[in-house]
Amino acid sequence: MIDLKDYDNAVIKFRKSLSFIMLPVISWDFYASNYEEIKQTEKDVDSLLRIVSANSWNIDTKIIDTKLKIDKNVVVVTDAKLNIVFATQNMWNMSQYRPEEIIGKSPKMFQGDLTSSTTLKIVSNAIKEKKPFEVTVVNYRKDGSTYKCWIQGQPVFDKKGDVVNFIAFEKEVA
Repeated sequence: MIDLKDYDNAVIKFRKSLSFIMLPVISWDFYASNYEEIKQTEKDVDSLLRIVSANSWNIDTKIIDTKLKIDKNVVVVTDAKLNIVFATQNMWNMSQYRPEEIIGKSPKMFQGDLTSSTTLKIVSNAIKEKKPFEVTVVNYRKDGSTYKCWIQGQPVFDKKGDVVNFIAFEKEVA
């Protein structure tokens, strides 16, 4: 009997030394509130990785993970002719457009009267020179309202060194 009592005391002592807190079942609702967003981000990452593979991108795929999962950026991919071929689902939160509404269109669809021609020239020159760029531009939502959009764009080269796509990481800023 002494052995069992020692064992019970050891278990009690061990459990008291643990530093975790038991959470009530109701707290699971807080975790679940982000579940759909996390699931959609994973789908977006998978879709982007398929594009990387299909087009033989010469890019570090860890950047995609970081930009989507940690930085929560919107990602827009165009072909070499600047037609949108992919956009992440969080595009809706920023522009009120669903990705399927913008596929095949030009990023110019987000521009309007208040969009700076100087900023657009910077972007245009970088694209022509096949160089990365970073700008903040006034864009237009589907309802016509404006927002400031930080864009970090870059050409994407294949393993032969040819530009096959352009990728833009975007975020609404104040």
